Amino acid sequence: MDYALLTDVGKLRENNQDYVNVFKNQNGVIFGIVADGMGGHRGGDVASDMAVSHLGHTFEETRIADADDLREWVLKEISKENDRIISVSNQFDDLNGMGTTMVGVFFTKDQMIVVNVGDSRCYIYRGGKLEQLSVDHSLVHELVETGQISPEEAENHPQKNIITQTLGVSQTVQPRIKNFDLFEDAIVLLCSDGLTNMVSEASIADVLSRDISLDAKCHILIDKANEAGGRDNITALLFAPEDGGKK
Repeated sequence: MDYALLTDVGKLRENNQDYVNVFKNQNGVIFGIVADGMGGHRGGDVASDMAVSHLGHTFEETRIADADDLREWVLKEISKENDRIISVSNQFDDLNGMGTTMVGVFFTKDQMIVVNVGDSRCYIYRGGKLEQLSVDHSLVHELVETGQISPEEAENHPQKNIITQTLGVSQTVQPRIKNFDLFEDAIVLLCSDGLTNMVSEASIADVLSRDISLDAKCHILIDKANEAGGRDNITALLFAPEDGGKK
């Protein structure tokens, strides 16, 4: 499995509160994670760094390879991390109220497990089509699910950025988690909303279809988000089979 990642502060923010990394455990299972922090001063930066570093380094020490065991492990660890972020937030005035979204993917021999809290997303690109695998914890998504607005109306809804779940804000957190088959001809994208709010899914699919390296695709995605205004931090993490994600 090849991968490439890139994160950028964008055009308007003073610092980057996104974190991204890839980890491998003792059994060779790969875990990729993107976190998008929120909170005044440096709170969001601390929360997203905590989520990525703690979950990732704890995972590196495991030997878990079974999909059911991975699901159980990550749900337990996300709950622990939520408690940890709240505890740190309560200890320091300048970190009070900090939180972070997260989206992660585990790759076993024949499956991938996608888990998310908030609106950072996981997509799969295969056969010329881009499909979102994660499910947003957002007000707008809940309006779509209940039929109050259409998916088209959701694209530019004024309350698009209101998220209903994060790590570090509430004592309870309910991650969305799902297993998917692993395809040899697919590209998997994890990203923060700094990409998806600036670049359309059709444009993302076009970039992923190109016969170029994963690293080049990451750079183009970030450039497109910045060209569209770069209103937020932007992060992209791409995984593909060992042909570099070329067609």
